[in-house]
Amino acid sequence: MFLKNAWYVACTPNEIDDRPLGRKICNEQIVFYRGPDGAVAALEDFCPHRGAPLSLGQVVEGKLVCGYHGLEMGCDGKTVAMPGQRVRGFPAIRTYPVVERHGFIWVWPGDAAQADADKIHHLAWAENPEWAHGGGMFHIACDYRLMIDNLMDLTHETYVHASSIGQKEIDEAPPATKAEGDEVITSRFMENIMAPPFWKMALRGNHLPDDQPVDRWQICRFTPPSHVMIEVGVALAGKGGYEAEPQYKASSIVVDFITPETDTSIWYFWGMARNFNPKDKALTASIREGQGKIFSEDLEMLERQQKNLLAWPGRNVLKLNIDAGGVQSRRVLDRIIAAEQGPAAEASPAAA
Repeated sequence: MFLKNAWYVACTPNEIDDRPLGRKICNEQIVFYRGPDGAVAALEDFCPHRGAPLSLGQVVEGKLVCGYHGLEMGCDGKTVAMPGQRVRGFPAIRTYPVVERHGFIWVWPGDAAQADADKIHHLAWAENPEWAHGGGMFHIACDYRLMIDNLMDLTHETYVHASSIGQKEIDEAPPATKAEGDEVITSRFMENIMAPPFWKMALRGNHLPDDQPVDRWQICRFTPPSHVMIEVGVALAGKGGYEAEPQYKASSIVVDFITPETDTSIWYFWGMARNFNPKDKALTASIREGQGKIFSEDLEMLERQQKNLLAWPGRNVLKLNIDAGGVQSRRVLDRIIAAEQGPAAEASPAAA
C-alpha cells in the first residue's frame, strides 16, 4: 500500500547514460532513457508489437528501439517506425512524468494530470557548492514502511551497528517525537559521551581530535511519500552541541529516499551530505564507504523481518515509545493514501 500520486527517486543519471533502464516503481514496469534533446523520458516497459520489455533495447538518436524486432518508440509513447512495417497507427503506450533534479531522476507513477514538479522534495544542499554528497543504492526485499520504521527509530544502532555508529548511550537517551502537518520529527540528543568509530573518523576529517568527549544528535525527519532526512553529528563537548560553531563539530545529513518496487521490495537510495571540507574527495569516498557498510548491516535484518511478518500475518507486534516516529509516519501515510484512493479505501480492512 503506497501513494501513487507522488514523486519518487527512480534512479541516478549515470544509470541511463549508456542504455535504457527498466525498473519497477510502485508495481509499475517503467523504462527510463534519454530522448533526442538529452532530457529523460519514462514509458511503460512494454513494446506494443509483441510485449517485449523495451528496456532490453537500445537508444538510437533519441528513439527507443525495441531489442526484439526493432520497433522505434518516441518519448510521447507513440510508435515511430519499424523495418519494413507501417506502425504509426499503433495506440500509444503510457508515459510517466519524469524530472531530473538534485542529482536524481524522479518519476510520478500516478495520475499524470496531478504531477507538479514544484512538489519534488527540495534539497538545499544539492544546489550549494559548500556541501558534498556521496551515496549509493540497495535493492532490499522488504515493505518500504519497514525501512521508514528503521530510520525513524535509531535505537537499533546500538545492536545492528555496534562496530560503527552504535553505542549504549543511544539506549539511555529517550527520543522525542512530534508531527508538523505531514512531517514527522524524532530527535535524540546525547551529551558528554565518547564518539563511536564512524564519528571519530568524521572528527578527524574536520581536523578535530577524536579522543575527547562529544555531544551527539540525531534528528530524523519523515516526509511523504517515503523520504527520511536525518541530521546527525557530534561536537566537542561543551561547545554548544547541535548549535556549535562549525569549527567544533562534524555534522551531516543522512539522505534516505525509499522507493517501493513492489509491496515487499524497495529501491533504497542512500547517501550523506556534509558541509565540512566539501572539496576533499578522499573524505567523501571514505564517508561513502563507511556509510555503505553501515547500511549493508541493515539488509539481512530487514529482509528476515519481512519474511517473519509474511509467515505470521496475524501476529501483533509491540509498539513502544521508541516506535513513535515510525507509528506517526505510518498514520500520515494511511491518511494520505486513504484520501488518494477515495471512500472505498477508507472503509476497507486493509486501510483500517
